[in-house]
Amino acid sequence: MGHRRVGTRLEFDLIVLGGGIAGLSAAITAAERGLAVAVVSKESQLLESNTRWAQGGIVGKSEEDSESLLERDIMEAGAGVNSREAVRLLVREGPKLTRSFLKEKVGVPFTLDETGEPALTMEAAHSIRRIFYAKDRTGEAIQTALVEFVSRMPNVAVFTDHTAIDLITNVHNSTDPQEKYRRTRVIGVYTHDAGSNIVRAFFAPSVILATGGVGNLFLHTSNPVGATGDGVAMAYRIGAEVLNAEYIQFHPTVLFHRDVKRFLISEALRGEGAKLMNRTGEYFMDRYQPEQADLAPRHEVARAIYREMEREDMEYVRLDATRITEVEVEERFPGIFRQCMSLGIDIRREPIPVVPAAHYFCGGVKVDLDGRTSIDGLLAAGEVACTGVHGANRLASVSLLEGLVWGIRCGVYVSDRAPTLDRRIVDSVPDWREPDVVEDFDPVLVNQDFRTIQSTMWNYAGIIRSRKRLLRALADLDYLSHRVEQFYRGAKLTRRIIELRDAVLAASLIVRAALANPQSKGCHYVNNKA
Repeated sequence: MGHRRVGTRLEFDLIVLGGGIAGLSAAITAAERGLAVAVVSKESQLLESNTRWAQGGIVGKSEEDSESLLERDIMEAGAGVNSREAVRLLVREGPKLTRSFLKEKVGVPFTLDETGEPALTMEAAHSIRRIFYAKDRTGEAIQTALVEFVSRMPNVAVFTDHTAIDLITNVHNSTDPQEKYRRTRVIGVYTHDAGSNIVRAFFAPSVILATGGVGNLFLHTSNPVGATGDGVAMAYRIGAEVLNAEYIQFHPTVLFHRDVKRFLISEALRGEGAKLMNRTGEYFMDRYQPEQADLAPRHEVARAIYREMEREDMEYVRLDATRITEVEVEERFPGIFRQCMSLGIDIRREPIPVVPAAHYFCGGVKVDLDGRTSIDGLLAAGEVACTGVHGANRLASVSLLEGLVWGIRCGVYVSDRAPTLDRRIVDSVPDWREPDVVEDFDPVLVNQDFRTIQSTMWNYAGIIRSRKRLLRALADLDYLSHRVEQFYRGAKLTRRIIELRDAVLAASLIVRAALANPQSKGCHYVNNKA
């Protein structure tokens, strides 16, 4: 089909929503197989994504590693809730793709050892060193290389500052009344172009969701501001299955400082020997997890810190990186070192103040081994998708790997089948219709609604949950969702308004899933005495 444009309507062979590792891997794969691909991002530049902010690394291949050992580590971190089939696919294909696709094809500049091979580091809950990294800016190195590679591809068109509003389906959007009796099929997406302030309709026989996670639904997060659950909300509105939404991983160590928000202190510091301490200078993790201590799975470390903060009546704990002796911290972790030094913290001589924060969404839109959702024409990859790999808790540095594997698999699946658009249905879908009366909304009110969602989720659906807290969260979110939906329908569209509508729905899905699961597993911890 190629690329076709008529006014505000554009047609492609494939639409990819999101420009992180999953989305760009899918776009590269499909484009190399001859498809005309649109990559659509709400950010002003494609370099901005959750991928960019990943510090630690991505699982690669170690001589002493094996598929069975990596499978065991992933399953144990995920509390056995993982899809064993998905995990086995990941361990079979993933580490090889880290080398062949990222290092050799795309040219990611991983840190090398003295032999010229990718150096290996350790992170929590891994049995051995198997993680490729680029100092402490692995995500930025991957994202930059992917963006540069895509920019050289003539059949990939990139649309930034385009916020997806809703997926277009035959059932929901066609003016032909017969379509509502047929099986739901995604055929495109409505997007708001911030530059021209108009809504465009993108059409394609296949759409891949790669929109990232939900971290910005919480008051404290390591995620960028764009992580508002858009893909999950859009998919749910058209009837796609959402799975494991209760499993929100909290990163144990985000910098605590009044002047800096969202700055992650990579767990690779603990992999190299840093240890958590409380106000009295006690290294406390041995009390909570005697076997693995500071290298326990993230959910256990985050809960230990939370309890230590409650016990000591502290706003934060401290991470002692002065114990790192095998590497020079300013060389191994230059980004963290420079950021802390700019705040007057010399991590070579003093501990770093840290707090837990919402970090990674282990659930998402349910997909199969090819990335297909329960809705025809819609695929998903990366953090927005639930492949089952992570189970109840993600093993460190596996998320980038999962995005890579399923991004490529989505690209292969779509290009192998190369479906075509049904012209009759596309022509029956109208352009976006604004309400007769459009109102500008006070950004202060919109921001306040966002803060309400974030405070509600942090206090009632955060690291430690209870049925009472979750019921309060659901009541507050239900009340807010009615108000948000009402003013959305009369609002002059902006990215922030669209995100708010998605955020309140995504938050409600998380809370409902948490209420439906009374069993504590992984990063979903229920304490009804709380």
